[in-house]
Amino acid sequence: MTLKWTDVQEIAIQLAERKPEVDPRYVNFVDLHRWVLELPEFSDDPQRGGEKVLEAIQAAWIEEA
Repeated sequence: MTLKWTDVQEIAIQLAERKPEVDPRYVNFVDLHRWVLELPEFSDDPQRGGEKVLEAIQAAWIEEA
């Protein structure tokens, strides 16, 4: 499975599993962007991960947590 920026829900699930000690309400977008890029299945243009996409991922992660 290859993840793209549009796979917001799956990215949020994987982040919740990989970073259980992190409260997603307090994650800054620089760290969030880096953590998404570090996901093993992630394969997309890093430049496409803008603020709106990161906000959506953060919101989904908050729901997941």
